[in-house]
Order: sequence, then C-alpha cells, then structure tokens
Amino acid sequence: TAALGFGGYTPSTFVATSASYNGSSWTGTPSLNTARYALGGAGTQTAALAWGGDGPPGSNLTATELYNGSTWTNNPTGLNTGRRAMLGQAGTQTAALAFGGYAGGVLSVTESFNGSIWTSLSPLTTARRYMAGCGTQTAALGFGGSTTVPARTPTNATESWDGTSWTAVSGLNTSRGYLAGAGIQTAALAFGGYATSLTAATEEWSGSSWSTSANLGTARYQLAGNGNTTAALALGGYTTGALTTTEEFNGETSAENYVDITTS
Repeated sequence: TAALGFGGYTPSTFVATSASYNGSSWTGTPSLNTARYALGGAGTQTAALAWGGDGPPGSNLTATELYNGSTWTNNPTGLNTGRRAMLGQAGTQTAALAFGGYAGGVLSVTESFNGSIWTSLSPLTTARRYMAGCGTQTAALGFGGSTTVPARTPTNATESWDGTSWTAVSGLNTSRGYLAGAGIQTAALAFGGYATSLTAATEEWSGSSWSTSANLGTARYQLAGNGNTTAALALGGYTTGALTTTEEFNGETSAENYVDITTS
C-alpha cells in the first residue's frame, strides 16, 4: 500500500522516472539523477536507495542515490564493484545488502551499505545475475537467477545470509532467472521470471522449503517486487514489450486488484 518504483528501460530509452503507489494508483515523483535499468533498490517509499544498473554509454555502474520522499540525492561514494543485471537486494536505506549481478561476467559479489559507504563482504556460493532477494542486511535470502552469459541458463539455487556468510538451502521448484521477490528470510515469495519460457509461477518460502502458490495474472520477466507473503506487489516487467502492469498478492490469490503504472 506504499511502494516506490524507479528506473527501467522502455523499448528505446533508459528511464529515470520514479513513481509512488498508494494501494490503488501510481503518482509521479522526482526522477533519479541517473537514468538506468537492471538496478538494485531497497528501503521504503520515503527513505529509498538505488544503486548500480546500466545506462547510456559512459554511465557510472557504481552510482548510488538516496531518496527522502521528495528528492533523489547522489551519494558521494558508490558500489565497490560496478554492476547491473537486477542485483539481489535486501534491507533499508541505511542498512542495505547488494549481491550478484553482471560486469564482464556473472558475479558472486556481496556488499553492504551503512548509509554512506559500501563494504565488500563474503560472496555468494553460486555466482549469478538477474536473481531475486529479500530480507535485511543481516538476515537475507537470495534465490533464482541466471548463471551464464549470454545464454539464459536458469538456476533454482537459494542461499541464506546470516550477516557474515551465505549458506545454500533448498532450491526453488522452478529454476528461473529475471524473477522478483518479496518478504523476509524466513517467509518469502518468488514470482515471475524466465525458465525455458516466460513464467507466471509463484512460490512461497517457509524458512526451509519452497511450495507453489497462486500464479501471477500476467507471466513476465524483468519485473520488480516488494512487500511480504500476505501483501506483495509485482510491477512492470517485459513480455514482448515493456509492461506497466501492477498486481497485488494477498496471500491466497494474485491479480486480485491490478492497475497500470502511470506517472500522472
């Protein structure tokens, strides 16, 4: 009921647009300073963080920005490892975690943010790009993703983060990359993505295993997600073109109430 969407890519343009969601409609908010897609993000509607991503030639892949509810501000220091490809993400504006991605190859890099600087930490067990993640800086979950370039080679690998290191746990039922996630380390959702084709599959994590749940109304990949296992949001994405579709999940059904992303 209080989300923020930012960045992305239309068929021909890197996007800096930002928009807020109130549970029923989207409203345009100030744009990012750096237009980009496949970026990472964390935080809340009024205290958000954006990092990394890919933009026009010459773009800074380490760029980090903070949002205070009215303005995006460039952080003086960026990621230690510049990267793109929908980085795994968790945490808040002042305690965030970024993991995975792509920069000349698939990465296992993990970094934490304390509100001003990024610090390199123990890497993922399985290097991958276009994965999903959720949780906090000290208790996160990373799942899915693609392990190769350029081929789409999806993985079901799931890893749990304890603040110091990653541990492999039970994998997704459907291997996929380019997916989205929501929730916390012990109660998470994975939805959408690309397996051997577009998928609408949704899975719920109990803290020890994944089980199938209600499908998305629209199968898609490269989407974004937030919320928790009883009140989640799926937004944007791609099928044969960029989407504005937003869907809500109430713990039992998906597409209960969905609207298009607008910036009016």
